[in-house]
Amino acid sequence: MKLTKIATIGTLAISIAGLSACNNMMPAKSADMKPPMHSQTMAKMNVVQVAQSNSDFSVLVEAVQAAGLTGMLADPNAHYTIFAPTNEAFMQAMKETGMTKAQLFANKPLLTKILGYHVVSGDMAMYAKDVKPGNVMTASKDTLMVTNQGKLMDENGRTVNIVKTDIPATNGVVHVIDRVLLPK
Repeated sequence: MKLTKIATIGTLAISIAGLSACNNMMPAKSADMKPPMHSQTMAKMNVVQVAQSNSDFSVLVEAVQAAGLTGMLADPNAHYTIFAPTNEAFMQAMKETGMTKAQLFANKPLLTKILGYHVVSGDMAMYAKDVKPGNVMTASKDTLMVTNQGKLMDENGRTVNIVKTDIPATNGVVHVIDRVLLPK
């Protein structure tokens, strides 16, 4: 009987040790679980650096630089929500407006207004869960509408899809969109 108890306690001890070793190898599933490594790296970048780190935003980055907005968007104390159009979205906008990239970039007031229409500044960044149907005031002082379907509608009635959400940054969040928003 005593030998059975010792064997049981020994087996239990080995099982606990094995489970403990497995627990150290596997991440704990908890609400505060850290995101994958690439997200941790992005979360240490401001919204400009997030855009710079993705080649799909090279035209956006060029536009921000041409408009002289890099410093403002890198503000560590800001809380920006950026609706970031891809390079393809910019090419589509060029065709739609009949402008070349050089013409757009040379018109700094227009470029600044268009870029400001993609930025919402507030007390906190708007993650996907915070984006509700209704009107939003942008940094360009123009109105952007969020539809009941979760799309964006610019002042010209054009709808824009949000194709990726919640890319974190130190001073806000970036949402990827498939068209350039155009204010009136």
